[in-house]
Amino acid sequence: QVQLVESGGGLVQPGGSLRLSCAASGSIFSIYAMGWYRQAPGKQLELVARMPSGGTPNYADSVKGRFAISRDNAKNTVHLQMNNLKPEDTAIYYCNASGTYYDGPRLTDFGTWGQGTQVTVSS
Repeated sequence: QVQLVESGGGLVQPGGSLRLSCAASGSIFSIYAMGWYRQAPGKQLELVARMPSGGTPNYADSVKGRFAISRDNAKNTVHLQMNNLKPEDTAIYYCNASGTYYDGPRLTDFGTWGQGTQVTVSS
């Protein structure tokens, strides 16, 4: 199986910055894509940023120009640099990864989520 562990959330004032990190571990063969989603109170889960392997990242319109996603394929990690944070960015942020892993003698697809990390933007 594959596990994701997130870090880097917290409380920040409007206009501030945070950097989220997510590390995948387990019997990973390859990761197709890694990304970040968020869920604010009373709202649906939404994509924040996603980066496929070898492809260009895509972002939610609300974070373009403020957030930047990056991956370290060798370390199976993904980061989200969040700048100029706004109160409406307050949410639980979840890391997501999809790929294949060693399932005994086979390769099996996986899609997994992290436990979530709270980001609160408030003065």
